[in-house]
Amino acid sequence: MKKPTQKSTKAVNQVRIIGGQHKRRLLTFVDAQGLRPTPDRLKETLFNWLTGYLTDAKVLDACAGSGALGFEAVSRGAKTAILIEPNLAQAQMLKQNAKLLRLSDKLTIVSTDAISALNTMHDAFDIIFIDPPYALDLWQPILQSLLERGLIHTDSTIYLESDKPIDTVLDDKMLEQFTTLKSTKVGQAMAYLLMLKDENVIK
Repeated sequence: MKKPTQKSTKAVNQVRIIGGQHKRRLLTFVDAQGLRPTPDRLKETLFNWLTGYLTDAKVLDACAGSGALGFEAVSRGAKTAILIEPNLAQAQMLKQNAKLLRLSDKLTIVSTDAISALNTMHDAFDIIFIDPPYALDLWQPILQSLLERGLIHTDSTIYLESDKPIDTVLDDKMLEQFTTLKSTKVGQAMAYLLMLKDENVIK
């Protein structure tokens, strides 16, 4: 009698790349608390916003999760992307997905928390995604670290996704340093595209 095969629970979820060179390719990701991929409808809006910014861009996905944003950016023409993911099993899955799509030369996976990872970085990014697990309330600390480390330049575009209005996840002092280029709401998610005001860029 054949023994029943045990179902793997390590990677049971998938998200699709929706545009660019790797359109329709699937990314697998693990079940983890707070891991919540950006919905396709919102992702489509985001990458419409980023049209003209992506070619040869250096991208940072500060809370990578499924990798949907970082992989999507590279698929659509970004030069490189650094994906920060503290969950070890999911970080390994990101590496496997990168290898499968032959993107290991363009994608760097950093397996630690966002703040620790940012403290080791020195070069500014062109596009930055900040979409942390909502419960961790990391929006302000991540932006603060990016500013202190000089990782944002005059033309950097920053995508922030939250479950609350931006003026409740960032304080007034932080908000004053940025211009909001775009904003939208899809379901629970509130999304913003920000750019640092010139006078606040560290030279």
